[in-house]
Amino acid sequence: MITGACHCGAVSYQFDHTPSKTTSCNCSVCRRLGALWIYAKIPKITINGATDSYAWGDKSLAFHRCKVCGCTTHWENLQPEGPDSYMAVNLRLADPAVVATIPVRHFDGADSWTFLD
Repeated sequence: MITGACHCGAVSYQFDHTPSKTTSCNCSVCRRLGALWIYAKIPKITINGATDSYAWGDKSLAFHRCKVCGCTTHWENLQPEGPDSYMAVNLRLADPAVVATIPVRHFDGADSWTFLD
């Protein structure tokens, strides 16, 4: 299990999955957030605390942040397709020792929509 929390501790997550990678995306939102995303099916992730959300474009994803300190915590799929739907949490909110153990893949969300490695 991987756990993470925002800077002030008001929002935390439990990630009940073992990720094989974390994703660094260069789309217009992710490059500004600086997040490293780890993904799992929705039932494998628990979010605790109050967040604000932001959805843009086709409104298929909502990016969440702590209402107190503003750290980006996760994104949720606004058009989930049942129990097989995925969401992601920001691995940068986990302990740095945990972050260091998970390989980073770079995703071109700005142009080709493919992994760059």
